[in-house]
Amino acid sequence: MDVAISKNGARLLRSFFLLVVLFLYAPILILLIFSFNDSNLPSFPLSGFTLEWYRQFLHDSDLHTALRTSVIVAMLSSLGAVILGLLASLALTRRRFRGMAAVSALLLSPLVIPYLVFGISLLLFFHSLGIGLSFATLTIAHIVLSIPYTILVLVPRLGQIDISLEEAARDLGATRLQTFRSIILPLILPAVVSAFLIALTVSFDEYAVASFVAGSQTTFPIYLYGALRFPSRLPEVIAVAVVVMTVSLIVVVGAELGRRHAEGRLGDVTRD
Repeated sequence: MDVAISKNGARLLRSFFLLVVLFLYAPILILLIFSFNDSNLPSFPLSGFTLEWYRQFLHDSDLHTALRTSVIVAMLSSLGAVILGLLASLALTRRRFRGMAAVSALLLSPLVIPYLVFGISLLLFFHSLGIGLSFATLTIAHIVLSIPYTILVLVPRLGQIDISLEEAARDLGATRLQTFRSIILPLILPAVVSAFLIALTVSFDEYAVASFVAGSQTTFPIYLYGALRFPSRLPEVIAVAVVVMTVSLIVVVGAELGRRHAEGRLGDVTRD
């Protein structure tokens, strides 16, 4: 049912929306401005224009190491989370078994457990098994954290696929693997890409759990948190934040455009 809104009411809603957008994105704009400020103190009025903080970022080997570690962990954990999340999603949407609700709740439980509690639990778990903290424990922790996000993306997409397509493929002699590769995977590919990017973002930005299980590894969030304790390094941290946000924005926009294009092509194929 349509709700009639007066012109003044529409203007009020638009103004409120603009205020919300301004409130959300103003800090990013302020960071961008301060990244060019020729002063160690991020304050107005600006002292001048400089690219010194970006130059320091390009020559900071410790920062490059932290970024490289975060990227590798994020790629590996996202790949693992998508594979395990896809298998779990197939089981939840294509099978009916006793205890299904409990299994679903268990898989999604990292979403509601505080990260500090989760990090301590993983630390005690690895310690009880005699596993030293390393790159592997960090990757495993991020896989566990990312799986719920992949499931939440993949389950609705799998639920939209008519199961008769799979039954028809099986009737024509296709194996389960052939059916998945030729029927299911092309139809859920945009969702798989979206799940991978979400998991990548979750892993790359995660700090609380990583601080417990990283061991001697330094990820990008851990490095930034450590750098914030030194006021002289704050301008470089701001410059790095601007670069990371810009790259993230480019990746997200590109992925969304690719997803819409793929969805349109898959929709045309399905209709045909």
